[in-house]
Amino acid sequence: MRLATITNVAYGATFALTVVSGVMMLLASNAHDRERAAVEQRYQLDKATSRLGRDIYAMSEHARQFVNTGDETYAVVYRRDEEELESVERRIEHIGDAGATQNELATLAEAIRWADTLHDEQVEAIAAYEQGDEARARQILFGPEYERELNRAEMLVQRFQDQLDGRIERVVNEAAAIAAMWKLLAEIVLVVTGLLFLCVLYFIFKRRVLHPVVRLSDVVSRLAAEDYATELPEVNQIDEIGDMAQAIRVFRENGLARQRLQAERDADSALRELLSRMTQRMQSCDTLEDFENVVRRFVPEIDPERAGRLYLFDEHRNAMVEACTWQKPVHSQAEFAPSSCWALRRGMPHRPQSDGIDVPCQHLALADGEISDSLCLPLMAQNETLGLLYLEVRDDSAGGSPTPANYIEMLAENISLALANLKLRDALRKMAMHDTLTGLSNRRNFEHVMEKLRTGEGDAAGRMSCLMLDVDHFKSFNDRFGHEAGDLVLSEVGKVLQKATREPEFAFRYGGEEFVMLLPDFDSEQAAARAEDIRSRIAALNLRHDGERLGRITISIGVASVPEHCDLSQMVQAADAALYRAKEGGRDRVELAQRRREAVAGSLQTG
Repeated sequence: MRLATITNVAYGATFALTVVSGVMMLLASNAHDRERAAVEQRYQLDKATSRLGRDIYAMSEHARQFVNTGDETYAVVYRRDEEELESVERRIEHIGDAGATQNELATLAEAIRWADTLHDEQVEAIAAYEQGDEARARQILFGPEYERELNRAEMLVQRFQDQLDGRIERVVNEAAAIAAMWKLLAEIVLVVTGLLFLCVLYFIFKRRVLHPVVRLSDVVSRLAAEDYATELPEVNQIDEIGDMAQAIRVFRENGLARQRLQAERDADSALRELLSRMTQRMQSCDTLEDFENVVRRFVPEIDPERAGRLYLFDEHRNAMVEACTWQKPVHSQAEFAPSSCWALRRGMPHRPQSDGIDVPCQHLALADGEISDSLCLPLMAQNETLGLLYLEVRDDSAGGSPTPANYIEMLAENISLALANLKLRDALRKMAMHDTLTGLSNRRNFEHVMEKLRTGEGDAAGRMSCLMLDVDHFKSFNDRFGHEAGDLVLSEVGKVLQKATREPEFAFRYGGEEFVMLLPDFDSEQAAARAEDIRSRIAALNLRHDGERLGRITISIGVASVPEHCDLSQMVQAADAALYRAKEGGRDRVELAQRRREAVAGSLQTG
């Protein structure tokens, strides 16, 4: 056989095999195209469902903010969002156009039904709040049933996304398997072509086909093992090999994008979970100490790259005072005037070392020319300054990125809201336990203290004395001078009692013109001396009302001491009996309770 014939046959066979190889490469490329189309579909469906998630979360937050703050702005925003909502059928049809299955649509329809249920409850809560029923509104929006419904809606949206992820993953895997099959067949054809072409175009084949295929094969294997960090070889050929390299490059880029997206989702979910847990703990705090402990534990987990301090506003000193600290901040002072912080001046976050040049806060201890990478966030509620959240990048930071600003601002808002709620609870508790006229503790608080003493929760060990005080002839005084003058007398008596005790919370307005004072660790002689001092101070008052002198104010006092006169359970009755004898004895005097033996003897004589 002539060499030319052999050559022509070799070239013909090579050409035919090359054509076959090209077709197989195109088929592999088509499989990768289907994979990309599936990923694109996932993106479109995510985009289509993202609005539902935002609607559920945003409308719930706006309704809650309105009920919490009473700010009409949140109601306006809520109603604006409400008007822009699409109907259930249109939203489902829109999702269906993007390629969702019936099962996925059913899950999404259930989520929308729960979202509509939440919307109905939000409308009911807002209506209740506007009608003055704040308790009903809070019960609806912050009750366990509402939380379960909100979680149910979010769970169903997440279930839809999980179903979608599973379907797309199956499609991607099938496309990848087909691509791998065609790639394998193409490699076989290329080997045969290489054997045929070895004697004619050995070096051309080796350089243009074999080497790129081998390198791409290794890359494909690594990509198949989800090793998207592998570097792709430089393949600039304008042929099927180049198309395959481009398809692999696209596949790698898509894989990296999926990994980044998943990492961002995981980080975002973890941050939201931490913020949610922190908010729940803060809302459950009864004391400022509990609140500070929650902040100190959670903030370093939310933003590990920064140290910080929590400041609370002290109205009496007009100063920001450190409440707690974490991760050893070094620049900010422990106490400073509010005017020293630009964030408090402007009512918005302040970061000197940002994209532009800005001035540092005066409460930062910095050397000349030094700029600290710090962040000050004012804690405000209802235009009232509650405190300051201060953060600074740690000198020993591992070099990671600080938590995004939107999460830090969300953190500050949650802390502000929790502080406002804690302050409101303290105010309500104080109102419930204190008399507004005199500033003393009221009878309810007195009974609470006595119950704690009886049950051993309070400091009931050792001695205890009780003073029962009554303003003499107060009714006739009111009849003569008027009730406003009577209120003035009661207020001044309250001031005398507050000054007469080391523990103002142990001075009580018992009712009407009656007062009670508890004196821990006082025996009868000490209590009687303190009672005489109080009586003389009140007798020395020179009060005027509307320019008229009110005359001399006198009180009668009964004193009972534990264990000299009685047990703790009988202390109030014994002091009241002593007060009665003081009135019977002429008023404006101090009377001690009868000792136990005397009281028993008196009872026998009476009998």
